[in-house]
Amino acid sequence: MTEIPERISLAGRLRNNFLTGLIICAPLAITIWLTFTFIDWADSWVTPYIPQRYDPQYYFNITIPGTGLLMALVFITIIGFLGKNLIGRSIVSFGESVLQRMPLIRTIYRSVKQILETVLKEQSTSFKKCGLIEFPSPGMWALVFISGDAQGEVAAKLNSDGEEMVAVFMPPTPVPTAGFLMFVPKSKIVMLAMTPEEGAKLLISGGLIAPQYKPVAPIPVLPPA
Repeated sequence: MTEIPERISLAGRLRNNFLTGLIICAPLAITIWLTFTFIDWADSWVTPYIPQRYDPQYYFNITIPGTGLLMALVFITIIGFLGKNLIGRSIVSFGESVLQRMPLIRTIYRSVKQILETVLKEQSTSFKKCGLIEFPSPGMWALVFISGDAQGEVAAKLNSDGEEMVAVFMPPTPVPTAGFLMFVPKSKIVMLAMTPEEGAKLLISGGLIAPQYKPVAPIPVLPPA
Protein backbone atom coordinates (compact mmCIF):
# COMPACT_ATOMS: atom_id res chain seq x y z
CA MET A 1 0.00 0.00 0.00
CA THR A 2 1.45 3.34 -1.04
CA GLU A 3 1.64 5.92 1.73
CA ILE A 4 0.13 9.29 0.90
CA PRO A 5 2.54 12.05 1.91
CA GLU A 6 1.19 14.33 4.58
CA ARG A 7 0.19 17.71 3.21
CA ILE A 8 1.59 20.67 5.07
CA SER A 9 -0.74 23.60 5.57
CA LEU A 10 0.10 27.13 4.49
CA ALA A 11 0.70 28.12 8.10
CA GLY A 12 3.06 25.18 8.53
CA ARG A 13 5.05 26.09 5.42
CA LEU A 14 5.29 29.71 6.55
CA ARG A 15 6.50 28.58 9.97
CA ASN A 16 9.14 26.29 8.45
CA ASN A 17 10.33 29.04 6.10
CA PHE A 18 10.55 31.47 9.01
CA LEU A 19 12.58 29.03 11.14
CA THR A 20 14.90 28.33 8.21
CA GLY A 21 15.42 32.04 7.64
CA LEU A 22 16.01 32.54 11.35
CA ILE A 23 18.71 29.87 11.37
CA ILE A 24 20.42 31.60 8.43
CA CYS A 25 20.07 35.21 9.57
CA ALA A 26 20.49 34.98 13.35
CA PRO A 27 24.16 33.81 13.41
CA LEU A 28 25.04 36.40 10.75
CA ALA A 29 23.28 39.22 12.61
CA ILE A 30 24.82 38.25 15.97
CA THR A 31 28.30 38.04 14.42
CA ILE A 32 27.96 41.48 12.83
CA TRP A 33 26.60 42.95 16.07
CA LEU A 34 29.41 41.49 18.17
CA THR A 35 32.02 42.67 15.66
CA PHE A 36 30.80 46.27 15.59
CA THR A 37 30.31 46.27 19.37
CA PHE A 38 33.93 45.27 19.84
CA ILE A 39 35.10 47.88 17.31
CA ASP A 40 33.07 50.61 19.03
CA TRP A 41 34.44 49.56 22.42
CA ALA A 42 38.03 49.69 21.14
CA ASP A 43 37.42 53.07 19.46
CA SER A 44 35.96 54.54 22.65
CA TRP A 45 39.15 53.62 24.52
CA VAL A 46 41.78 54.56 21.92
CA THR A 47 40.34 57.43 19.86
CA PRO A 48 40.50 60.07 22.65
CA TYR A 49 44.28 59.55 22.86
CA ILE A 50 44.98 59.89 19.12
CA PRO A 51 46.60 63.26 18.26
CA GLN A 52 44.31 65.39 16.17
CA ARG A 53 46.68 65.57 13.21
CA TYR A 54 46.71 61.75 12.98
CA ASP A 55 42.96 61.33 13.36
CA PRO A 56 41.20 60.83 9.96
CA GLN A 57 37.97 62.11 11.46
CA TYR A 58 39.56 65.57 11.79
CA TYR A 59 40.11 65.78 8.01
CA PHE A 60 36.97 64.07 6.73
CA ASN A 61 34.61 65.32 9.48
CA ILE A 62 32.94 61.90 9.66
CA THR A 63 33.16 59.04 12.12
CA ILE A 64 35.18 56.16 10.70
CA PRO A 65 34.51 52.91 12.62
CA GLY A 66 37.64 50.96 13.47
CA THR A 67 40.05 53.90 13.50
CA GLY A 68 40.92 53.42 17.17
CA LEU A 69 41.27 49.66 16.78
CA LEU A 70 43.57 50.08 13.76
CA MET A 71 45.72 52.62 15.61
CA ALA A 72 45.94 50.28 18.61
CA LEU A 73 47.10 47.39 16.42
CA VAL A 74 49.74 49.58 14.76
CA PHE A 75 50.94 50.91 18.13
CA ILE A 76 51.17 47.43 19.70
CA THR A 77 53.06 46.12 16.64
CA ILE A 78 55.56 49.00 16.82
CA ILE A 79 56.08 48.40 20.55
CA GLY A 80 56.71 44.71 19.85
CA PHE A 81 59.22 45.58 17.13
CA LEU A 82 61.08 48.03 19.37
CA GLY A 83 61.03 45.57 22.26
CA LYS A 84 63.12 43.10 20.28
CA ASN A 85 66.20 45.30 19.89
CA LEU A 86 68.74 46.24 22.55
CA ILE A 87 67.37 49.71 23.28
CA GLY A 88 63.80 48.45 23.50
CA ARG A 89 64.76 45.63 25.84
CA SER A 90 66.57 48.11 28.06
CA ILE A 91 63.50 50.34 28.27
CA VAL A 92 61.24 47.36 29.01
CA SER A 93 63.63 46.10 31.70
CA PHE A 94 63.71 49.55 33.30
CA GLY A 95 59.91 49.75 33.27
CA GLU A 96 59.60 46.28 34.80
CA SER A 97 62.12 47.16 37.52
CA VAL A 98 59.97 50.17 38.44
CA LEU A 99 56.83 48.02 38.61
CA GLN A 100 58.63 45.40 40.72
CA ARG A 101 59.10 48.01 43.47
CA MET A 102 55.37 48.66 43.82
CA PRO A 103 53.83 46.22 46.35
CA LEU A 104 50.35 45.76 44.84
CA ILE A 105 51.14 46.59 41.21
CA ARG A 106 53.96 44.04 40.96
CA THR A 107 51.64 41.18 41.97
CA ILE A 108 49.06 42.12 39.33
CA TYR A 109 51.75 42.66 36.69
CA ARG A 110 53.46 39.32 37.35
CA SER A 111 50.16 37.42 37.21
CA VAL A 112 48.94 39.07 34.01
CA LYS A 113 52.32 38.69 32.31
CA GLN A 114 52.60 35.01 33.24
CA ILE A 115 49.10 34.28 31.93
CA LEU A 116 49.74 36.08 28.62
CA GLU A 117 53.13 34.42 28.13
CA THR A 118 51.57 31.01 28.73
CA VAL A 119 48.63 31.60 26.38
CA LEU A 120 50.60 33.31 23.59
CA LYS A 121 53.72 31.19 23.74
CA GLU A 122 54.22 29.64 20.30
CA GLN A 123 55.32 26.25 21.61
CA SER A 124 52.67 26.09 24.32
CA THR A 125 50.29 23.14 24.32
CA SER A 126 47.68 24.96 26.43
CA PHE A 127 44.11 24.11 25.46
CA LYS A 128 45.09 22.23 22.30
CA LYS A 129 43.36 19.03 23.34
CA CYS A 130 39.98 17.98 24.69
CA GLY A 131 39.13 15.07 26.93
CA LEU A 132 36.51 13.47 29.14
CA ILE A 133 36.69 12.80 32.86
CA GLU A 134 34.23 11.11 35.18
CA PHE A 135 32.43 13.93 36.98
CA PRO A 136 30.59 14.45 39.28
CA SER A 137 30.27 10.71 39.93
CA PRO A 138 31.41 7.45 38.28
CA GLY A 139 29.54 6.78 35.05
CA MET A 140 28.92 10.50 34.38
CA TRP A 141 31.33 12.26 32.02
CA ALA A 142 32.27 15.93 31.65
CA LEU A 143 34.12 17.67 28.83
CA VAL A 144 37.46 19.25 29.81
CA PHE A 145 40.25 21.13 28.07
CA ILE A 146 43.78 19.88 28.70
CA SER A 147 46.07 22.59 30.11
CA GLY A 148 49.22 20.51 30.48
CA ASP A 149 51.15 18.42 32.97
CA ALA A 150 51.09 19.45 36.61
CA GLN A 151 54.14 21.50 37.54
CA GLY A 152 55.95 22.90 40.56
CA GLU A 153 54.76 22.08 44.05
CA VAL A 154 51.53 20.54 42.77
CA ALA A 155 53.48 18.01 40.70
CA ALA A 156 55.86 17.27 43.59
CA LYS A 157 53.00 16.55 45.98
CA LEU A 158 50.63 14.70 43.64
CA ASN A 159 53.14 12.72 41.55
CA SER A 160 54.72 11.12 44.60
CA ASP A 161 52.97 7.80 43.97
CA GLY A 162 54.24 7.61 40.38
CA GLU A 163 50.91 8.55 38.78
CA GLU A 164 51.34 11.44 36.32
CA MET A 165 48.88 14.26 37.00
CA VAL A 166 47.44 16.56 34.33
CA ALA A 167 45.89 20.00 34.77
CA VAL A 168 42.47 20.27 33.12
CA PHE A 169 39.96 23.09 32.85
CA MET A 170 36.28 22.19 33.09
CA PRO A 171 33.99 25.06 31.99
CA PRO A 172 30.22 25.17 32.51
CA THR A 173 27.52 25.34 29.84
CA PRO A 174 26.81 27.64 28.04
CA VAL A 175 29.42 30.18 29.25
CA PRO A 176 32.92 28.66 28.93
CA THR A 177 34.74 31.66 30.40
CA ALA A 178 34.39 30.38 33.97
CA GLY A 179 35.00 26.92 35.37
CA PHE A 180 37.15 24.71 37.55
CA LEU A 181 40.85 23.94 37.44
CA MET A 182 41.41 20.32 38.43
CA PHE A 183 44.39 17.97 38.58
CA VAL A 184 43.45 14.54 37.29
CA PRO A 185 45.50 11.37 36.84
CA LYS A 186 46.44 11.01 33.19
CA SER A 187 45.07 7.48 33.11
CA LYS A 188 41.63 8.78 34.11
CA ILE A 189 41.31 11.06 31.07
CA VAL A 190 39.66 9.85 27.86
CA MET A 191 41.36 11.86 25.11
CA LEU A 192 39.20 13.14 22.23
CA ALA A 193 40.09 13.79 18.60
CA MET A 194 38.00 16.99 18.41
CA THR A 195 39.73 20.36 18.46
CA PRO A 196 39.22 22.89 21.30
CA GLU A 197 37.11 25.00 18.92
CA GLU A 198 34.82 22.03 18.25
CA GLY A 199 34.72 21.29 21.97
CA ALA A 200 33.71 24.89 22.69
CA LYS A 201 30.87 24.64 20.14
CA LEU A 202 29.68 21.41 21.73
CA LEU A 203 29.80 23.04 25.16
CA ILE A 204 28.11 26.32 24.26
CA SER A 205 25.31 24.58 22.35
CA GLY A 206 24.58 22.26 25.25
CA GLY A 207 25.45 19.19 23.18
CA LEU A 208 23.34 20.16 20.15
CA ILE A 209 26.28 20.87 17.83
CA ALA A 210 28.50 17.81 17.86
CA PRO A 211 31.52 17.62 15.53
CA GLN A 212 31.64 14.89 12.94
CA TYR A 213 33.70 11.90 13.95
CA LYS A 214 35.25 9.42 11.56
CA PRO A 215 36.66 6.42 13.39
CA VAL A 216 40.12 5.43 12.27
CA ALA A 217 39.95 1.94 10.81
CA PRO A 218 42.47 -0.41 12.38
CA ILE A 219 45.40 -1.38 10.20
CA PRO A 220 44.99 -5.04 9.15
CA VAL A 221 47.75 -7.31 10.34
CA LEU A 222 48.99 -9.59 7.58
CA PRO A 223 49.71 -13.16 8.55
CA PRO A 224 53.36 -14.16 8.43
CA ALA A 225 54.46 -15.56 5.12
